Amino acid sequence: MPTSLPASRKTVTPRMKAERGLFSFPKYWAECFDPAPFLPMSRKEMDKLGWDSCDIIIVTGDAYVDHPSFGMAVIGRTLEAQGFRVGIISQPDWRSKTDFMKLGEPNLFFGVTAGNMDSMINRYTADRKLRHDDAYTPNNEGGKRPDRAVTVYTQRCKEAYKKPVVIGGIEASLRRIAHYDYWSDKVKRSVLFDSKADMLMFGNAERPLIEMAHRFSAGETIEQMQDIRGTAVIRKEPLPGWQGVNSTHVDTIGKIDPIVSPYEIIDDKCAIASEEDKQAAIAAEKAKPVVVQPFVSRKERRKPWEKTYVLLPPYDVVRAEKTHYAHTSRILHQETNPGCARALAQRHGDRLVWINPPAFPLETDEMDAVFDLPYARVPHPSYGKAKIPAYDMIKTSVNIMRGCFGGCTFCSITEHEGRVIQSRSEDSILREIEEIRDKVPGFTGVISDLGGPTANMYKLRCKSPKAEQTCRRLSCVWPDICGHLDTDQSPTTELYKKARAVDGVKKVLIASGVRYDLAIEDPSYVKELVTHHVGGYLKIAPEHTEKGPLDKMMKPGMGTYDRFKEMFDRFTKEAGKEQFLIPYFISAHPGTKDEDMLNLALWLKERNFKLDQVQNFYPSPMANATTMYHTNKNPIHKVNHKSEVVEVPKGEIHRRLHRALLRYHDPANWPLIRTALKKMGKAHLIGNSPKCLVPYESRNELKGREHREFAKRSVNKAHAKGKQGKAPKQQRGLTRFSDDQPHNQIGSKTQSSNTKSSNKNKNRPRRPAK
Repeated sequence: MPTSLPASRKTVTPRMKAERGLFSFPKYWAECFDPAPFLPMSRKEMDKLGWDSCDIIIVTGDAYVDHPSFGMAVIGRTLEAQGFRVGIISQPDWRSKTDFMKLGEPNLFFGVTAGNMDSMINRYTADRKLRHDDAYTPNNEGGKRPDRAVTVYTQRCKEAYKKPVVIGGIEASLRRIAHYDYWSDKVKRSVLFDSKADMLMFGNAERPLIEMAHRFSAGETIEQMQDIRGTAVIRKEPLPGWQGVNSTHVDTIGKIDPIVSPYEIIDDKCAIASEEDKQAAIAAEKAKPVVVQPFVSRKERRKPWEKTYVLLPPYDVVRAEKTHYAHTSRILHQETNPGCARALAQRHGDRLVWINPPAFPLETDEMDAVFDLPYARVPHPSYGKAKIPAYDMIKTSVNIMRGCFGGCTFCSITEHEGRVIQSRSEDSILREIEEIRDKVPGFTGVISDLGGPTANMYKLRCKSPKAEQTCRRLSCVWPDICGHLDTDQSPTTELYKKARAVDGVKKVLIASGVRYDLAIEDPSYVKELVTHHVGGYLKIAPEHTEKGPLDKMMKPGMGTYDRFKEMFDRFTKEAGKEQFLIPYFISAHPGTKDEDMLNLALWLKERNFKLDQVQNFYPSPMANATTMYHTNKNPIHKVNHKSEVVEVPKGEIHRRLHRALLRYHDPANWPLIRTALKKMGKAHLIGNSPKCLVPYESRNELKGREHREFAKRSVNKAHAKGKQGKAPKQQRGLTRFSDDQPHNQIGSKTQSSNTKSSNKNKNRPRRPAK
């Protein structure tokens, strides 16, 4: 292990730097007020602070917890540091506008977010079943936010006051263009159209939000600030002075250095689903600005992605043509690098969604300033002693970085936070650990997590400035680790050592996902992790064992997992501890065949893994895997009508089978697995041998199945007779039962038999009375 950081770590040269720093704006006049103990949630609190009004009001679907792990707190405190008076409306009653008026009219604008989670994912399971709990609500109570909360909250804000509404957070980020909606099984418009919001901010939006707030305070309107990076707006035409390029001419995998020239005039048009769509596409072509030739002077020649937008296929086309939907998804994911991303434009009828390039990532000193703001680190006092599970989970954890360059297709981190790693300094992280020690009630000396989207990408970045600025790869670690990527994890190792040396800290655990393909590149990191930071179990996510699904997930093969496990076991033994790896797996992911799930189940059985909880694939908006789910196309590679067809497990029965195979040890799943094994020609895996996946059917199971089948045949026979007008009296009014109610069927049959017997006795001649 190196004794000191490499030279590149000592002085990090900014490569994608914003024009001005996050805290370089002149403070708003209201900075004369002291920072609030908590951002106010009522007029009474505003009066105590001496406020007559709020400059900005944030509406959120989460309970207000003044902690840097909660988005509304980060945004609110960051705006407060700029001098603005910020109020919070948390989990309002959306059935009327009353709750949206309780803080009065904001002087500048409303900010709306669904919360830390997408409201649909928060409310429904992967099988579209209703959840009855909500970890971001006091007492874990469900139903405190509406479905599609961003849209509903925005509409109520518009009803309450005629003020601009800016939407943000993960729900808005993942719906900024036309997107597949799993819950309605349809392609929906950009959320900007459905919500009628004035502007959308995607990603961690401190930089665009602060710029917009100051421009609002200077008297500018939404129409005057539509060029802010990291924002999306609705327009009639592209921004003046921008050059357009058709998306069909940039759909290449592109190497690091060469970039497709956007100055080429495009004549090709996307396939059109109807005459109306064709006319809309023609109008869009006519609306494109005149292509400007590059400047003659080399010194003045601008980069090819500057002032350039990519025209995506219109909404009507991607809704009707799955190939064009997959193509659009591919283009969007290629345009996420702030260093070279172009703006995107997509027609929705006679208007278009204009998506500016992503905001530049925060520098380390800016990250430190955001996390050093005066958070109370506890829920708002109005909740009293109510428990908020999400807060209890993270109250002693520390976020050390943002972003992820892993690019897993089922994950939405890339679409929201981006691929560039933004890291805090060691001093800032250690100060937060001391604050937890001193401020958090009931602190026991254990830091529950030191991580972020991943545990071990802290301070990792591209070694080549040119590559980092121009790269369009979807992942830095798949199919192999990029040669430009710095994999030295000594900064993380040193941070762990210093964190566990803080006075009053007994243990620092790592609960964030460890990217084990990176970890094995630095054995010293694995040794530090295993020796000091595992609380008996370490959760990692290989997700699958078979190459087919893993390639669709953009995850490494199981050989990498085996190498990590060997290191884990060796360092565990050296430390004299008993520790275990807990692997996570996904069932029913696009590209997964029944044979793949069977092989995974056999792998688990061989190692005696019995998973308590498993996750069926959940198609979240805008993720690459969701595109595969909807289109059966693979947007990782170039998409056309002849490209690879991805097999997708769909339907409740098919998805239930894949989940059942992960829980092969559960007797409730054995009937379903046995039936599937027989259909697959794998009946030899049924039996009591150690090599078998599930046992033979027991006598009790056989008896129960026979009863259910007999009851089902009897009910069907009774209904068949009823349709012919010959139903016996005892069958009239018989309830029709579904297959999943066998106990009711048996009960009804027994009842019918008893009735028949009773009628027979009734008609028997009686013995004369004596």
